[in-house]
Amino acid sequence: MRIVLIEDHAILARALIQSLQDAGHAVDWLDDGAAADSFLAQNGADLAILDVNLPGLGGLDVLRQLRARGQGFPALLLTAQGQVSDRVAGLDAGADDYLVKPFEMTELHARLRALSRRPQEARTEREIIGGVTYDRAARCLSTAHGVLNVSRRELALFEAFADNAGRVLSKDQLGERIYGIGADIEGNAVELLVSRLRRKLDGHGLAIRTLRGLGYLMQVDKP
Repeated sequence: MRIVLIEDHAILARALIQSLQDAGHAVDWLDDGAAADSFLAQNGADLAILDVNLPGLGGLDVLRQLRARGQGFPALLLTAQGQVSDRVAGLDAGADDYLVKPFEMTELHARLRALSRRPQEARTEREIIGGVTYDRAARCLSTAHGVLNVSRRELALFEAFADNAGRVLSKDQLGERIYGIGADIEGNAVELLVSRLRRKLDGHGLAIRTLRGLGYLMQVDKP
C-alpha cells in the first residue's frame, strides 16, 4: 500500500516511515500542509496519515480540500489534542479515524489495516488467486504446501498485482507502489523484484507475464 505521511515532526516522521516500510508499505513523506495538498491533488494515495497541526496549511484544511476534490481514499488524523470536540472536528472534516499522540505503533498498524479494508467492502481478508491464498490481515502468502517465504517488497509487489487484477502495470507504476513516488530506485530494481516473485509463484497456479514495452501482468495459469 502506498501511504502518504504528512507530519512536520521529523523524529516522529522518521520512526513512522521506518515502521511502515518494515510492514511492507511505500511511504511518501511531506512536512508542509500546502505542499501536501498539491502532492495529493496530483498523485493521490492509497491511504493518508495527516498531522492536524501543520505549517503552511492545517491538516484539517488539507483534509477538507482533498474531500472537496472527490478524493475518497482513507485518511487517519494524528494529533496531540484528544478532546471530544477535536475528534468531532476531524471526523466532520472527512477523517476516517483519529489517533491521539503519543500512541503505540501496534495500534497505528491495527487502525491502518482496518482502514485499508473500507474502500472495497467486497474485498475479503483472505483472497485466493490461482493456487495462492493472500491473507491481507496477516500480510502473508500461502499455498497448499505452506507459507511462501516472500520479502516485504515481494509482498508489496504481489499486493499491487492483486489490487489491479487484469491490468498491465508499468515498471514506473510498480516502482511508485513499492517504493513511493519520487524514490531513488536503481534501474533494474523492479525487474529483479518481479523475477524473484515470479520464481516463488511458479508451480502455484500464477504467472507474471512481461509485455515488452508495456509492463507486467499477473495471470492465473490455465490448467
